[in-house]
Amino acid sequence: MSISNLTVLLERFGEPAVLASGGLAVGLLFGFMAQRSGFCLRSAVIEFARGRPGEKLAVWLLSFSAAVVTVQTLLLAGWIDVSATRQLATRGSISGAIVGGLLFGAGMVMARGCASRLLVLSATGNLRALLSGLIFAVTTQATLGGVLAPARETISAWWTVEGGGSRELLTVLHADRTVGLAVGLLWLVAALWYSLRSRRDAWKWIGGLGAGVAVALAWTWTARVAADSFQVVPVQGITFSGPSAEWLMRIVSRPSLAIGFDFGLLPGVFAGSFLGALTRGELALQGFKDGHSMRRYIAGAMAMGFGAMLAGGCAVGAGISGGSIFSLTAWIALVGMWAGAALTDRVLDRQPLTAP
Repeated sequence: MSISNLTVLLERFGEPAVLASGGLAVGLLFGFMAQRSGFCLRSAVIEFARGRPGEKLAVWLLSFSAAVVTVQTLLLAGWIDVSATRQLATRGSISGAIVGGLLFGAGMVMARGCASRLLVLSATGNLRALLSGLIFAVTTQATLGGVLAPARETISAWWTVEGGGSRELLTVLHADRTVGLAVGLLWLVAALWYSLRSRRDAWKWIGGLGAGVAVALAWTWTARVAADSFQVVPVQGITFSGPSAEWLMRIVSRPSLAIGFDFGLLPGVFAGSFLGALTRGELALQGFKDGHSMRRYIAGAMAMGFGAMLAGGCAVGAGISGGSIFSLTAWIALVGMWAGAALTDRVLDRQPLTAP
């Protein structure tokens, strides 16, 4: 869309409606692609940690590399500007990224899915994911401004980093955008290699790439609106922790909250996942097996909610959206998520490879 066309839309409908519409469209794409591909960081980590890398790892690598390559290309071309984003411009917390990443990784193994995966599964009829997602939203709000906020503030204050160049990984490493693009291409080669080894349904690879492109589209849409608007518009990628807390407050107490990109994002992801499951005949109600599994899901969702607000985002918000713009804290959080998930899988779930 040209800038002149976008200006017409902004003048006619206003920033809130334009942003929300973009969020809905991006959410539809992400939800459909994530459902079709089985996009899931937890599954990717487990495959890798157990020494059996396969299609789940390939799908995640395709999403991650597609986001990095697309975003870095747009930045090199000068089509978007992300310098004012909260992941780069504001003070960040390295201690929060470390502790939050570890907690989120442990939680997503316990809940059998990260925040985005829970939302995608909820749309297909998975009641376990629906309950876990609701608990995740409650915990994020409690961590943001409720009873868990003091703990978040204390941990975040242990080790902080100033915004600007100190929070951009490429600047810290004295590298430029071409290096960022090269890193993305390297991950893409690895993703394609694992994809060729797996030789599964083509939708796995199409969906993986599509989910990553959806992240880049979120950055692009909000950046273009921000550049063409007279209002202050936050430039952002896809994330699920903040929007979950926002939608919770909108439903239970504050329906008049300002409308923006996040307003359309979560409904879009839900609808996109529903359409993906519907077209493949994968809609089915699923519940808990027993009380033990229910306690595990609840504890995992709580760990993810607290961890996401500490880390500055979820597996998509920090891991892919933040990673695609080379936010230092986002990359630290992503490493923590991988480590926390791998350790938790080894402790709780890993079975011996041979019978006793």
